[in-house]
Amino acid sequence: MIDLTTTYLGLRLRSPLVVSASPLSREVDGIRHLEDAGAAAVVLYSLFEEQLRQEEIDLEYHLAAGTESFAESLTYFPQPSEFQTGPEGYLDHIRKAKSATSIPIIASLNGSTLGGWTKFAADIQRAGADAIECNIYSIPTDPELSAAKIEDSYLDILRAVKSTVTIPVAVKLSPFFSNLANVAHRLDAVGADALVLFNRFYQPDIDLEGLEIRPNVLLSTPQALRLPLTWIGILHGRVKANLAATGGVHNAEDVIKLLMVGANVTMMCSALMRHGVNHLRHVERELRDWMEEHEYESVAQMLGSMSQVKCPDPAGFERAQYMRAVKGMQHIHMAGWR
Repeated sequence: MIDLTTTYLGLRLRSPLVVSASPLSREVDGIRHLEDAGAAAVVLYSLFEEQLRQEEIDLEYHLAAGTESFAESLTYFPQPSEFQTGPEGYLDHIRKAKSATSIPIIASLNGSTLGGWTKFAADIQRAGADAIECNIYSIPTDPELSAAKIEDSYLDILRAVKSTVTIPVAVKLSPFFSNLANVAHRLDAVGADALVLFNRFYQPDIDLEGLEIRPNVLLSTPQALRLPLTWIGILHGRVKANLAATGGVHNAEDVIKLLMVGANVTMMCSALMRHGVNHLRHVERELRDWMEEHEYESVAQMLGSMSQVKCPDPAGFERAQYMRAVKGMQHIHMAGWR
């Protein structure tokens, strides 16, 4: 009997197949379909603080519109302070998802201020989410802002959220740090329950006809797997936090590789948007078949078996791979001249 169970954020999951934050979780029926197809947990689409603040501004504007025209209209609507503004739709979505499914529901929060992170984190916990994924996505453009201050802001966010909630907290990181291992170690020391590697760097495009800057969201490709695979392999055994891989997870082979370098869970989005939710069934079936063929009885047996700490020469792990890749490219180049 193949045991696919794994532990992530203190939650016992039926398999390492988790659905990352995406439009797939915008409807409760969609989350039900994900559960039926085999998703072990679902990370909801992100809640952005800027959106919530704009909602509050818009609501206050519409409530006040016209009240200066007629005296009797001043009491027509309740005062804005009496309204429950903010992330009510998102919180209600959490409640409905929890009541409609039996898998863990992980909320994704993207704040822009410390007060915003803590306020919305507390609301999310009260709504019943099993955990929070702090999706820290910002692109520093101030040349006076040092790398040290940027890294400290990540720690400040994590401390603030952890001091506000009792449910587990994951931190979703970008790979753009001068020493990612050090940042991961510091977040681990502050109490991150998991690190999610990596946040995708969405880059804009230019519409040459309209002369406008437009968002350009591309689905991931299997090649994107290499980055989380490398860093999870390096961090496994060096941090207490669980490790989640996201980006480039498209098939069972990708899942197996990530488990072997130390990922507790593998998160999928692009593959499901391309091939449909039932692709999860296919991935799970192939994962079971591979494990049976190679005589693995459990995910726990595979976990971290090919990480850097298990390598005979840990110090040469990343350097050796770089040298091999460069030499391989030289051979390809020389072959092209023959």
